[in-house]
Amino acid sequence: MTPNILMTRIDNRLVHGQVGVTWANTLAANLVIVANDDVATDDVQQQLMKMVLPDTIGIRFFTIERTSQIIDKAAPHQKIFIVVKTPQDVLRLLENGVQLEQVNIGNMHYKEGKKQVAPTVSVDDADIEVFKKIKEFNVDLFVQGIPGEKKQDIFNLI
Repeated sequence: MTPNILMTRIDNRLVHGQVGVTWANTLAANLVIVANDDVATDDVQQQLMKMVLPDTIGIRFFTIERTSQIIDKAAPHQKIFIVVKTPQDVLRLLENGVQLEQVNIGNMHYKEGKKQVAPTVSVDDADIEVFKKIKEFNVDLFVQGIPGEKKQDIFNLI
């Protein structure tokens, strides 16, 4: 059985108001999976993210490896929205057998050595190489901050 993954989003901030309310509701998700090795063991960050979501949406925190191991066990009624911190997290999911159709690049903070390619997305050469590897899995990679914005193919921006 293929899990019902609605979308995967790269967001340095993981779950915050824009992700927890706007995106989850627009997608009609009933489960948010935060796939991140650090947050999987950080109770404080988990509690803060749980506070953002309405009671009608469940949230789980797993390492990348654990997500890969259990995603195929998802129940058919689960409408899953996966949130990761980096493009590298997405690539690891794919390499571990998780089937993703589309990845929303929502927020990648600017820092020294990165170039801004969209208002909330900054990348370096390593990120671009990872995007190319993700594309080899036939994944649609697009930048879209909020649901009402037009999707932009990342390869048209870099």
